[in-house]
Amino acid sequence: ERGTSRYQLTETQAQQILEMRLHRLTGLEQDKLTDEYRQLLETIRGLIEILVNPDVLREVIRTELDNVKEEFGDARRSEIRASEEDFDILDLIAPEDVVVTLSHSGYAKRQPVAAYRAQKRGGRGRNAAKTKDEDFIDNLWLVNTHDTLLTFTSTGRVFWLPVHLLPEAGPTSRGRPIINWIPLEAGEQVQAVVPVREYTEGHYVFFATRNGTVKKTPLTEFAFRLQRGKIAISLDEGDALVNAELTDGTRDIMLFASNGKGVRFSESAVRPMGRTATGVRGMRLAEGDEGADGAKVVSLIVVDGNGDVLTASERGYGKRTPLDEYPKKGRGGQGVIALKTTDRNGDLVGAIQLSDHHEVLLISDRGTLVRTRASEISQVSRNTQGVTLIKLAADECLQAIERVDVSLEEEDGLLTGPAVPGPADGTAADNDVFIVAGHDPRTGDPESGG
Repeated sequence: ERGTSRYQLTETQAQQILEMRLHRLTGLEQDKLTDEYRQLLETIRGLIEILVNPDVLREVIRTELDNVKEEFGDARRSEIRASEEDFDILDLIAPEDVVVTLSHSGYAKRQPVAAYRAQKRGGRGRNAAKTKDEDFIDNLWLVNTHDTLLTFTSTGRVFWLPVHLLPEAGPTSRGRPIINWIPLEAGEQVQAVVPVREYTEGHYVFFATRNGTVKKTPLTEFAFRLQRGKIAISLDEGDALVNAELTDGTRDIMLFASNGKGVRFSESAVRPMGRTATGVRGMRLAEGDEGADGAKVVSLIVVDGNGDVLTASERGYGKRTPLDEYPKKGRGGQGVIALKTTDRNGDLVGAIQLSDHHEVLLISDRGTLVRTRASEISQVSRNTQGVTLIKLAADECLQAIERVDVSLEEEDGLLTGPAVPGPADGTAADNDVFIVAGHDPRTGDPESGG
């Protein structure tokens, strides 16, 4: 009874099994094994036939594909389109105007232009970059994240550096060493940067060196990139690159020297030359001026329309002078007085072209940065000393000046904050003071006027 209930057999079935002899049960199992063996042999013969007979193989493939088609032959749900567009990493990066800074020790970073609000002339500014005690901010440029920086070094070489590769960092960050992207040699420094989107015909890179040599090279000669860099200009012994600017071949060129003089001449006076050429004389420095202790070219301006020239001295003084006051003469002259280099002013450190709608960034060798409106800087004649642009400490010097185009910021949605109010005499208010890298700028020069 237990077996009947366990195997679900009727009493008659159970009785018949019990009456069967053992040899009959064994025979049933042998018949099952024999049938399985015959089936296995048939399968082997069929597989061998597929391997040795191509016609049979094709028939098997055809049959299996028909079965797949019958089972999965519904209409395609995804759409495939032909496209000739090339994917670029820049498609994922939002275009943005940024300030790129480079310290004397070679640390680079970028910050949004909107991070700096406009201040009254003579303000103390804010901290733009934290530096070590022995380091200071050496260069500053305004570029876009979609640009490629044609990076020219003091030895006359050129490298290609996409702006978006630079780390975006706050005011207290030093950035990263530029040698992470550019293999500089010992003693070599980044001296000039030209932002470029496309390498088009009819455009040139115009070079100026410390000893007054100039050269222009077609932009197309820099289209082919080499990771190890290329020769951009051949330099004489003791000379160094000062700056490089993009031109269209029809502009006026202005050079400014540390002795406060400036020269203006037509770009057509300089013929196009190859990358490895040395160039021609653009400005003649006074006899005995060339060298470490004498005058040197500090700024190159490619004139764009009308406006003023802002000149600035190492002690933080400067002025705006109309372009018309700089006469256009042949290249190679000593130039005219652009800013008096008195004991109060010190040497000329930079010159830029601007108009009333522009703003100016000024940065010192201790990392202090001031942003001020160009319209608040006095417009005076060439042969004057100027007014206070930035308050500096006794051991602090103005290092670089740069122009900000406010109209472009408004188009891109990069809004600047309101101007910080200050006293009418241009001196800095108490709330304009910032401590930079352990340095208190309130111990600086108290003089404010020009």
